[in-house]
Amino acid sequence: MAPALTAEHQRLADSQARRADWKNWGPYVAERAWGTVREDYSPDGDAWNSFPHDHARSRAYRWNEDGLAGFCNRFQNLCMAIALWNGRDPILKERLFGLSGPEGNHGEDVKEYYYYLDATPTHSFMRMLYKYPQVEFPYGRLVEQNARRSRSDREFELFDAIGDAFRAGRFFDVFIEYAKVDQEDILCRVTAINRGPEPAPLHVLPHVWFRNSWSWGHSPDRPELRGERNASVRVRHKHLGERRWYADVRPHAPELWFTENETN
Repeated sequence: MAPALTAEHQRLADSQARRADWKNWGPYVAERAWGTVREDYSPDGDAWNSFPHDHARSRAYRWNEDGLAGFCNRFQNLCMAIALWNGRDPILKERLFGLSGPEGNHGEDVKEYYYYLDATPTHSFMRMLYKYPQVEFPYGRLVEQNARRSRSDREFELFDAIGDAFRAGRFFDVFIEYAKVDQEDILCRVTAINRGPEPAPLHVLPHVWFRNSWSWGHSPDRPELRGERNASVRVRHKHLGERRWYADVRPHAPELWFTENETN
């Protein structure tokens, strides 16, 4: 007897036969776009120093995007991801932090705790966990301490910097899940669990944005995000058409904030 096909088997078969495009949307947003050769426009090819992590929050990428739990279509026209703020960090947690090649005593190295927990081949379901400290994230200390170490020394890790906070449970377990209702209908659920001994603030900012394709002279048709009723955003793009993005944080009404994906 042949094994019974699951719904995912059927999606894979439909995708392979080109009856459906289940793989159009997926985790195609980079963990890190800063410090990459793709985004290097320096005259001497110094990718690490021409686009460091410190620039990423205020400079527009040209060829790709990055984000925390990022999700996009295969051409990366439209991206979705999560940003977090604990009320203490000087910047939003929009992307993973790490050391560049020259900064790390063993080269480039991410300094975060995150786990990819589950996924189907068509990305019809995906789940990840990010551990976000409730204390201020030690960006400067991670850079400074690793710069003092030689290649023969062990690396200075996030737990070395704020181990007391982790041991006391002063962090959030943030679970991000994506599920596809249909090929072009995507749900995202964010569940944050306070592991600490007392209440702590956490701001969760799911966001949607267009990769900047209009500032480089190639695409004069600028896409648009426009806020509408019921915490929805109308999405218009010449290739994707018109769509809707919704945020549901009942019983509260979400606040919609808009910014341009431009270099500041």
